[in-house]
Amino acid sequence: MRTIRDHPVRFGELAGPLVHGANFFHWQLVSTQELATAVEYPFEDLVDDDAIPYAPVVVDATVHRYPRFGDAVSVETTPTRVGDSSLQVVYEAVDENGEPFSTARMTHVTIAPEGGALALPEAVRDRLDGRRESRDVDPGPTDDGGPEERAADHPTFEDAFRIHSPHIEGSELAYFEEYPRFADVALESVLADAGVDPSDVAGGRQPFRLQSWHWEFNSTVAFDSTLSVTTDVQSVTEESIRVEHTFRTDGEVRIEGLTEYGCFDREGDPTTYTAEMLAPFEP
Repeated sequence: MRTIRDHPVRFGELAGPLVHGANFFHWQLVSTQELATAVEYPFEDLVDDDAIPYAPVVVDATVHRYPRFGDAVSVETTPTRVGDSSLQVVYEAVDENGEPFSTARMTHVTIAPEGGALALPEAVRDRLDGRRESRDVDPGPTDDGGPEERAADHPTFEDAFRIHSPHIEGSELAYFEEYPRFADVALESVLADAGVDPSDVAGGRQPFRLQSWHWEFNSTVAFDSTLSVTTDVQSVTEESIRVEHTFRTDGEVRIEGLTEYGCFDREGDPTTYTAEMLAPFEP
């Protein structure tokens, strides 16, 4: 189903000439909410029952091209697997001509008030099954990510953030789209520590942009907790900076996965990094 239709890119969604990568996370959750309403299992009813609606379990995503001013974004949202408690959904963001911006595949569960996955009501499963289709997509980082056998030679960085009220959602937990923001701030701190100003090395390009990711969500991140973000650089090439991300609170791993940061031009298309851009991440 078309969950977002011809949404014009707004000024506040931009980070420079292109949208910020967190918008892809936001559009996924907006689309999930539209799907939930369509199958009569809406977020608001679940929140009223003290459940955590449609929590992410695993997400794989790839950005093919970044939207910019003048673009309109639509999202096609398709259930691809319906389990007793889990739901796998494919999200395809496209421009007004149907050309792809991003592809994502995410597995959701609703968390019961007492913990654990809440079973989908039979009628809801039937409605989701009625919308289920096959999608031949394989988003996320590829196996060919560069010389990962030398990952130990690359640096590891850590930053920490307090989860305040601007970072939470209706269940008073850290919001899905905040995690890529925290990861980006951590990455920019690395650049600052190395004395690198992204605007000085950009040369008309848009480096250090989310390009693909595989993240696994082990547990929620509570309000007023301190979230540490570890960025372990795995490989560096002209095409991407590949890192392992680990998000922890109270020493427990909440989210972990693989992230690739790419370089894009001002039109939103992928391009390559320069040696100067990559220097802070080299051994």
